[in-house]
Amino acid sequence: MDDRGYIIMALGDVYVTCAQHLRDSILKWHPQAQIKIVTINDLPLGDKRSHPELSHQANDWQAAHISPWHETIKLEADMLVTSSVEHWWDLFRHKDVFISTGCLDLYGHQSRSRYYRKVFDANHLPDVYNAITYWRKSQTAQTFWKLVRRIFADWPRYKTLLRYPEQVPTTDVVYAMAAMIMGPETVTMPFSSYPRIRHMKKKILNLNDEDWTRQLTWEINETQTKINTVCQTGCLHYVVKDWCHRV
Repeated sequence: MDDRGYIIMALGDVYVTCAQHLRDSILKWHPQAQIKIVTINDLPLGDKRSHPELSHQANDWQAAHISPWHETIKLEADMLVTSSVEHWWDLFRHKDVFISTGCLDLYGHQSRSRYYRKVFDANHLPDVYNAITYWRKSQTAQTFWKLVRRIFADWPRYKTLLRYPEQVPTTDVVYAMAAMIMGPETVTMPFSSYPRIRHMKKKILNLNDEDWTRQLTWEINETQTKINTVCQTGCLHYVVKDWCHRV
């Protein structure tokens, strides 16, 4: 218990409040959990973006330098933990590195929408979501984080390997490319049985509004988070950043 913890990357002002709410939601279920929120000012090696047009997420790999623990779960800031996730640790220990694969809708069903995943499908990349990433100190983890750093740093070259590449790489695409280089089976698990985010993007939910809070009802109490009366479990990726101010 003492040698494991959660890192929440809050690389941008909009994410800091989100990260604080995520931390509180973890502690609600796991009061003894060790948690570090990482802001731009906390990066041990400073801002290492190779190009100013890259987002601050290009510093994501520094999480590996920040974690003081043998085992770490890294979470995206704009999420809430809506139930106990203690069992995750036992699941993740089957791998040195684990990146969640696929996502769920608010009903807990596997999303079939590929609207946001066109570059993945066009290039046969693994359908990874960095929102939930686990690693333990190992050679595999060192290799993975070095690849993530290299791909971000040399994006102009790496994007030439892709069909329909992003001009500014997302962390998910970079993770997927690192996974392909290492072998997807090295850093992913069958997503039918392993943790996935519940994703609140418009096309995944088949909504008319980018802001789901204007179309769906929601309520939060001491024990439950419900959206359209459906009780949420695991990690809710709520996307709409200012929602955390209203919960």
